[in-house]
Amino acid sequence: MSTTPIYDKLKTMGITLPPVAVPAAAYLPFVQTGKLVFLSGHIAKKDGKPWVGQLGKNMTTDEGKAAARAVAIDLMGTLHAAVGDLGKVKRIVKLVSLVNSTADFTEHHLVTNGASDLFGDVFGARGAHARAAFGVAQIPMGACVEIEMIAELE
Repeated sequence: MSTTPIYDKLKTMGITLPPVAVPAAAYLPFVQTGKLVFLSGHIAKKDGKPWVGQLGKNMTTDEGKAAARAVAIDLMGTLHAAVGDLGKVKRIVKLVSLVNSTADFTEHHLVTNGASDLFGDVFGARGAHARAAFGVAQIPMGACVEIEMIAELE
């Protein structure tokens, strides 16, 4: 792993990047076109298994935020595998966050902050991004959160 300041920051935060997860269906974990890297949706995992739950039913906003943070770590692992060095990332461009939630749950934006805040902490100004966060009736394998990402390379 590179010794750029991003990896030093991850080490200081106690974060170890996981390997790329094997896709659960017919898609690629990432696709690069030009200077953009598109990362497929990653579901929240806890102890290596899908982090199952529904916000507003059996999960709190803070638990959802922790799940979104876990997804961000997995996304960084995939991004590292895609580009070889997170120091090559010019910008985290956009996140799309799906939150498995009840119809009356309204804090999807706060759940997604778990990922957004971590990208800001790790990448600084390069981690500021556009995003969408919304609720869905279900996510594959019952996961509580799924996030996809677009990053731009230098």
